[in-house]
Amino acid sequence: MSLIKLNDRAVKDVTQFGSISSLGSLTHISTATASASASIEFTSGIDSTYKEYVFYLVNIHPSTDGVYFQFNFSTDGGSNYNVTKTTTYFQASQREDASLTNLDYRTNADLAQSTSDQRLAEADTLSSDSSDSLSGFLHLYNPSSTTFVKHFTARTMFRSQATPPFCIDGFISGYGNTTSSIDAVKFVMASGNIDSGQILLFGVN
Repeated sequence: MSLIKLNDRAVKDVTQFGSISSLGSLTHISTATASASASIEFTSGIDSTYKEYVFYLVNIHPSTDGVYFQFNFSTDGGSNYNVTKTTTYFQASQREDASLTNLDYRTNADLAQSTSDQRLAEADTLSSDSSDSLSGFLHLYNPSSTTFVKHFTARTMFRSQATPPFCIDGFISGYGNTTSSIDAVKFVMASGNIDSGQILLFGVN
């Protein structure tokens, strides 16, 4: 299997990855950059062109301490973000001073047939310290299907606001319980703005 060299370029600068052992390639669709933004919404580019879409979350930084970073789906182009979801969330964590480690299921972050936003950061929540942020990805599978529910998987990494802070590795997955096409996705803090950060949308060929 041949390897693909990115020549020390950041993912945010890449417009397309080549095929890897016939597993497909990533095509850049759009990039949204937050600047004291109430939310980041993708209301175009999610259609039947691809069977899978990937959102890369790069250094998402909140304007205030102690908030959850969340997302939701829309089936009407972003007029409403209220798709019914059933989800699961577990995480691994390590305290900065090594005094505590955990691997636990987070009942506060899962949903059972709920239209609420799904959390991408749980536990001690995000820190607004200048050096702290969240990064990770969200995969959305076959959103234009009118036959199946809409599966998603996500993984995030962030430094929490606790004292001393935790390194937290979150594993999130679930499905939007709808056979309507999902055509928009919204990312938002539970309160306050997204101070800075980028979200990149790719389609998987």
